[in-house]
Amino acid sequence: MTTEVLKTTALNALHRELGAKMVPFAGYDMPVQYPLGVMKEHLHVREAAGLFDVSHMGQIRLRGENIAQALEALMPQDVMGLPVDRQRYGLLTNEQGGIRDDLMFANCGDSFMLVVNAACKDQDYLWLRQNLPESISMEMLNDQGLLALQGPAARQVMARLAPETETMVFMDTRSCQIAGMDCWLSCSGYTGEDGFEISVAAADTEALARLLLAQDEVEFIGLGARDSLRLEAGLCLYGHDMDETISPISANLLWAISKVRRPGEARAGNYPGAAVIAQQLAEGTDQKRVLLDVEGRAPVREGAEIVTADGSVVGRVSSGGFGPSIARPLVMAYVANTVLSAGDALFASVRGKLLPVALRQAPFVAQRYYRG
Repeated sequence: MTTEVLKTTALNALHRELGAKMVPFAGYDMPVQYPLGVMKEHLHVREAAGLFDVSHMGQIRLRGENIAQALEALMPQDVMGLPVDRQRYGLLTNEQGGIRDDLMFANCGDSFMLVVNAACKDQDYLWLRQNLPESISMEMLNDQGLLALQGPAARQVMARLAPETETMVFMDTRSCQIAGMDCWLSCSGYTGEDGFEISVAAADTEALARLLLAQDEVEFIGLGARDSLRLEAGLCLYGHDMDETISPISANLLWAISKVRRPGEARAGNYPGAAVIAQQLAEGTDQKRVLLDVEGRAPVREGAEIVTADGSVVGRVSSGGFGPSIARPLVMAYVANTVLSAGDALFASVRGKLLPVALRQAPFVAQRYYRG
């Protein structure tokens, strides 16, 4: 037997100092919760401001000529039309139309910044290097930490420390200094709340984290609450709700495919899997990712089957848990399109019991991004 050697972020000692429960995650030793507990951590983000260590994510800097054109050939988003100091959600697709990874990409003027998932970052880097022109330089910013400050009080906290951030709206980016530390910020996050992600030198990450934690509104938040927060907001988690076998159309992410890149538009296709995705847009897919309300309070976990009244299996739960903000279970699942179209009664099969579930059209908690 071999014991996995876990990587650590620059905040590992601080997490332990503050009593975090640490778990392996994407090859890193990460905090799943603090003494406050997952339920209270979750509610604190919804009511005030939570600080997340997301330094395990991959930060990749691209430099060179025609970066936008080269990136646009690798994903179905409008990269060429992205203004300077703006960021967009993106998908890296494969030739089968599946999702290699989801990411954020930003136009920094003289460069592009990509933030990719921790579990995928090494393979993403290699794949990008193989598929981008040699004239474009790539750097994995291993010497940078990444913090996320999320919640309705995040903006007032940031305005106190860096007044120029007060006017930033959702998906804006900018460079600034916080207490003399050079930072690059994006007005974004993965909780459904207003907030910021802050890239800072690894050497300064602990000092910045302590400064933020010293603000009355801020508490440290672990991976447990991060998961329930994103699920309440209806947001996918790579490796659970999407992967290389699932297309953006099945994943119900048509909104993420920029209009200009869709069939019949000015810059349609010309990215990996474009023909498959175009066919799915025209003909539909076998299954679709949906959100489901659950009758009762019993949790429905990932892997549970979705069935019809006669017990026929028509889907599978990709993410499931309990929503502290709504005090009831929440479910994200893939369900056969034929069943969804027919409006058949659906149930989650949990330990031999059939729990009624109902299709919902909106996230469990409304997204509150600040758009000005």
